[in-house]
Amino acid sequence: MTVTPQTSEIVVRVLVQEEAFDVGAETARLLADSDEVGGLGSFLGVVRGGGGLTALCLEHYPGMSEAALNDLAEQAVARFDLAGCTVIHRVGRLPVGAPIVLVLTSAAHRAAALDATRFLIDRLKTGAPFWKREEFSDGSSVWVESRAEDDAAAAGW
Repeated sequence: MTVTPQTSEIVVRVLVQEEAFDVGAETARLLADSDEVGGLGSFLGVVRGGGGLTALCLEHYPGMSEAALNDLAEQAVARFDLAGCTVIHRVGRLPVGAPIVLVLTSAAHRAAALDATRFLIDRLKTGAPFWKREEFSDGSSVWVESRAEDDAAAAGW
């Protein structure tokens, strides 16, 4: 999706995919042909281990997840005057240590890029329709419940 403001083109890239992503390539894509960018904010989320966790399985409803992420990206572009924004969220079975989400934002100034990145990660944690199931080394699995601290972080925006 591309949003076109009065002065220049803002590129918004939102993907939900099973495949791994290339952080360097995504960063280069976001910064290409943009001489007005003075700061880039980034967040790379990985599957956290501990307690015998071996993998995280993510499910989503195709179309609904992309729409929710697009809406959040559009909100970030408008609120923080971004030059560009990339949100990639993986689905499927991901082992501990695997990259799961990438948020990149570019803006004329670092504060806007960093604030937008935090806004996006806080809001997508609770506002994007993904269902997560943890798998453990003993063969058990459990669906992940929402956490009060995630709700509080999202509400802060």
